[in-house]
Amino acid sequence: MREQSKLIRSQTTRSSNREHSVPLYLTSSFVFDNAEHGRAMFADEVEGNLYSRYSNPNTSEFINKIVEMEGAEAGLAFASGMAAVFASIAGLLRSGDHIVAFRSVFGSTHQLFTQLLPRWGITTTYVDASKPEYFEKALRPETKMVFLETPSNPGLELVDLEWLGRLKKKHNFILNVDNCFATPYLQKPIEYGADLVSHSATKYMDGQGRVLGGVVVGRADLMKELMFFIRHTGPAMSAFNAWTISKSLETLTLRMDRHCSNALKVAEALEKNQEVEEVRYPHLPSHPQYELAKRQMKQGGGVVTFTVKGGFERAKIFMDELKMILLTPNLGDSRSIATHPASTTHSKLSDEERAQIGIYPGTIRISVGLEDLDDILEDIFTALKNSI
Repeated sequence: MREQSKLIRSQTTRSSNREHSVPLYLTSSFVFDNAEHGRAMFADEVEGNLYSRYSNPNTSEFINKIVEMEGAEAGLAFASGMAAVFASIAGLLRSGDHIVAFRSVFGSTHQLFTQLLPRWGITTTYVDASKPEYFEKALRPETKMVFLETPSNPGLELVDLEWLGRLKKKHNFILNVDNCFATPYLQKPIEYGADLVSHSATKYMDGQGRVLGGVVVGRADLMKELMFFIRHTGPAMSAFNAWTISKSLETLTLRMDRHCSNALKVAEALEKNQEVEEVRYPHLPSHPQYELAKRQMKQGGGVVTFTVKGGFERAKIFMDELKMILLTPNLGDSRSIATHPASTTHSKLSDEERAQIGIYPGTIRISVGLEDLDDILEDIFTALKNSI
């Protein structure tokens, strides 16, 4: 069965009620057959649902779909994307361990590396994806994990996963890839050697801005260790959110095709506008890693990042002039969304840190939605004109 068909047809086994759509399992716990069954469940001698903080039929269905799409061995669901990212690191590393991370990461991930993990003796060294020759120099004997986003948020910088997979075999670190922007439909890091793949399911997987969620999939041995972590720290995804996102996955490939086609046309049009200094989109020939993007990603994704002339004041007026495109700190929605990273999602970074990952005062991130392309273009270019 092909990918699109699996996303639609894969679901929890029907109950005796013969339901067409999977029911919501809104229960905190599950009943034992008898005392011996309860003992065996807690001893991990038999499989099954015990407590919804551990597993639930709705979360299991969602996880199984992502495991199948990514080509992973196992997976776990979380209450949010950042809960997934945090668990994939904190659940595996110990005090004294070291991370090498590619510099272009989401603002909250940066805060995790620089402010939170050091409290527990876990340190991070940043490297630039544009300077791969420095990567091996950053590795230490205590380096246990390499973490990256590709494409990055919001700079749309790529990391060569095939090259990194070869280095992983050489140096034996855990390769942890945030695949949120690409989704498993456009890119499959495990095929290149990734051990863990994380997603904010809040974004394209839900696709309609309704619920929060996160997921990590990868090697079974690592998932077993992470399961211990989440059972005793509690960042579990709710059954309702899992049910919602699992249903949304039935249309993921269709939505991503439209997101990508609209985004490419928006990027091409922006590149021709004299009021725009720079446009970044992975499948735009002017992208410095265009050849890598064509090789590594099926399509270019749904996010376009560009910088307007005139800095922050011009960007602010542009944002205020948008009529249809929403201003909200989300992405991957069916509705187009505009964000000013320097003053919102990456505002906690210094000016120098932002510049290092391609965020300038005039930089705008557009999550291109599913509306009619002409309406999206009209809103963007009217706002550009009115912001002069």
